[in-house]
Amino acid sequence: MRNEAPNTPYSPATGLSRRGVVASAALAAAGLLGLGTSRATAAPLPSATVPSAGRPGTAARGLSAFTAVAASEADAVTVPAGFTADVLAPWGQAVRASGPRWRADGSNTAAEQAMQVGSHHHGVQFFPLAEGAADSRRGLLVISHEATDPDLLGGGADKAIAAQGLTVLEVRESGGTWKAVDSAYNRRITGDSPVRFSGPVAVGGRSRGVLACSGQGITPWGTYLAAEENFNALFGTDDPGWRRREADVRYGLSAAGFGSPWHRTDPRFDLASAEARPDDFGWVVELDPHDPSSVPVKRTTLGRFTHGSATVTESAGRAVVYSTDAEDGEYLYKYVSAGGWRGLLAAGRSPLDHGTLYVARIAPDGTGEWLPLRHGEGPLTRAAGWRDQADVLVRTRLAADALGATPLGRPERVAVGPDGDVYLALANSAGGCSSCTGGAARAEAGAADPYGRVIRWRESDAEHHEGAHGFRWETFLAAGDRRLTSDGAFASPKGLWFGTDGTLWISTGVSGNALNGPSRTHRSAGNNALLAADTATGTVRRFLTAPRGAEVTGITAPPDGQTLFVNIQHPGERTARWGAPDAANPGAVSTWPDRLADGRPRSATVAVRRRP
Repeated sequence: MRNEAPNTPYSPATGLSRRGVVASAALAAAGLLGLGTSRATAAPLPSATVPSAGRPGTAARGLSAFTAVAASEADAVTVPAGFTADVLAPWGQAVRASGPRWRADGSNTAAEQAMQVGSHHHGVQFFPLAEGAADSRRGLLVISHEATDPDLLGGGADKAIAAQGLTVLEVRESGGTWKAVDSAYNRRITGDSPVRFSGPVAVGGRSRGVLACSGQGITPWGTYLAAEENFNALFGTDDPGWRRREADVRYGLSAAGFGSPWHRTDPRFDLASAEARPDDFGWVVELDPHDPSSVPVKRTTLGRFTHGSATVTESAGRAVVYSTDAEDGEYLYKYVSAGGWRGLLAAGRSPLDHGTLYVARIAPDGTGEWLPLRHGEGPLTRAAGWRDQADVLVRTRLAADALGATPLGRPERVAVGPDGDVYLALANSAGGCSSCTGGAARAEAGAADPYGRVIRWRESDAEHHEGAHGFRWETFLAAGDRRLTSDGAFASPKGLWFGTDGTLWISTGVSGNALNGPSRTHRSAGNNALLAADTATGTVRRFLTAPRGAEVTGITAPPDGQTLFVNIQHPGERTARWGAPDAANPGAVSTWPDRLADGRPRSATVAVRRRP
């Protein structure tokens, strides 16, 4: 990473979301599973300093003025009248002009995949490369790749390792159309790429791999943060003598993995092997996209868990990172740098290495507090079995358990609004903390919330820095609420992002077993979608619908706010309504975007803008 602020404008592109339903019996008993505390009765608090998301006011003339689209079950991306959605950066597209071409039959090799755009697009961020008006016509698009679908991949674990990670592409707009161009900036970061570790956790040996990337953030100094999420799915073993430790149980590591672990191909993922590296994954990873030779850095001070978000804001000159542990019954976190980020960089110190990680405890009376995860304080002592700060960070989940953090219903993305309010998407909860496997703080049964919600809070003073340990929270939107009109019905909010005019964009990720039914709410919401919400009125309007089986994931925009880059993830995935693809019929659910009878669906970024 660079030690000075870049010349390119800072444009935070990730939204921070929070859900108003907390998977806690106390909150359910308090009746906060519906609308929560009234915003009118919450004590007014000063707004925090939040970086601009672009040029204020420009989006109102471009994107947020639209007629809502109807819910859809079509195998297509639908957008409002007068708009167009162009496919950009689909899975398998070569990142360089000399790279291997995409083969629709899935026969590209692992080596070829490592030179092609990855699979399962999730987080996305636009970094301008030009100055002035041209900063919105040329830039770098960084895309996170979360997973693969074995039924569609057309290869084994080695190809899956190559399909995850990150893609950096230069993109340009000309004549109203965005295209990826050949560029020295273009590159892939995969599960085999070299990485380094920074912060209290020292990882010995040759470390490699960025995997299971979901949410993302952009730092004030111009780097990209990738959140490693479901890394536990990738590990397993065939050794009958292997036994789970407490930390293995708490992190969901098991012999079977999630059904398709990689241990037979790569000993890093064999839990019984001396080469097993589960502690190498589950971090926030920093990448400088402007330097094609840069090595990704895993910032261990931000903790190890299944990160669903890495949303960055700035307060009183300090870097603040909100993150979530994106499983049902897990926690919300906040990291605050120890000093101003400019001063830290000037001294040759990363703002992401020097600071404090906090976890949230949320009360039913609309208040909350941030609990510091510091070795030697409270229960995190040597006497209680915590060796040092590195141990606290490697076992963040257990440390948060010990502090009594509040379990949440699948906390996903976070977004910070222009007034300083912070929003969290809670995707859904099965109730009873069904995925919880240990820890006294997790033993209480929570209420089910099958459709999810968005909550919001405000920090207790104007700054998010150390010493500001309190906040007030409320539910902003509850999915499935009958007061939502047909134009705004949705379920399973996962992605949040603020546009340049203050519009909160909400993307949904209903899983295949519930998509398009059988419940009334899931039927009325149709395919997964992107919606625009007015945070003052709570009005929600559907802007875009995804193809069959797909989720809508990351969202970003250039500084002028006239284009939305939207990620469409895993079209054609197995659904209860449309069936399942297989090697013989990969297009059984979807053939988007290529529409080839013998091809396969492809995750992709789409560029949405008004027609010229």
